Amino acid sequence: MDLADLKTFEAVAKQGSMNKAAAELHTVQSNVTARIRALEDELGVPLFERHARGVAITPAADRILPLVGRMVRLIAEIRATAGDDGTPAGTLSLGGLETTTALRLAPVLASYAQTHPAVRLALCTGTTARLVQDVVEYRLEGAFVAGPVTHPDLHQEAVFTEELVLVSSPALRTLKFLASVPELKTIVFQLGCSYRQRLESLLAGMGIVVARPLEFGSLDAIVSCVAAGVGVTLLPRGVAAPAAKAGRVALHRIPRELARVETLFIRRRDGYVSSASTAFLDMVRKFHGRGRTGA
Repeated sequence: MDLADLKTFEAVAKQGSMNKAAAELHTVQSNVTARIRALEDELGVPLFERHARGVAITPAADRILPLVGRMVRLIAEIRATAGDDGTPAGTLSLGGLETTTALRLAPVLASYAQTHPAVRLALCTGTTARLVQDVVEYRLEGAFVAGPVTHPDLHQEAVFTEELVLVSSPALRTLKFLASVPELKTIVFQLGCSYRQRLESLLAGMGIVVARPLEFGSLDAIVSCVAAGVGVTLLPRGVAAPAAKAGRVALHRIPRELARVETLFIRRRDGYVSSASTAFLDMVRKFHGRGRTGA
């Protein structure tokens, strides 16, 4: 079974189009079509149903897609491992919460790039739920997420401990006045954010019913809306502190069981830990004074 055929199959399944898959693979559509037909002949089953808007995967293709993805990534991992002589190099794909990236990782990035110029670091942001899924499905080598995380395929290490605070406009003097705010709104990241879940638990414990939250994908947008009095949010103290110091927002302590959250670095247990990843995590520990823990 040819690896190029498998990569082509994966691209077509993802794009839902022979044309778009060809563009992704930097080839022509006739090559994509030929490889798919060759794979279908070898397996003895049709993999795609053609229609006017592109293609749809068949039940057989849906069954083998996860296996194909694993094979493609395993071969890529074998190649990367063979070339890893202990000197950080190659591509390193990591993820992080937007708050963690802004507060904890941003200071590390410039130093890492200067120290390890042979590494092509790609760092994406997202919610804990999304990042966990990306690591599980091999799209990321590792990610910094909010704990707790329970998944049998993941190794995790606590790297930071954050204190969450309720963030409001300066007009809200104390939490006891929160229940009296008419039509209180919460301003949060998208569904899957663990801070959002804790905020909902906090308000529910105070007997406060909130309408559908306002969702934003940017930390700056959330802080700006809170400062304008649109609603409240829950953020690590270190992230909200600059806006509080400038008088734009007010910070309020919340119960310890909701305030304390550990940021975890997660990776697949069966994944190869590259020298580039090890060097990045070591530098994060060095910057933030966290000792290395065992695997």
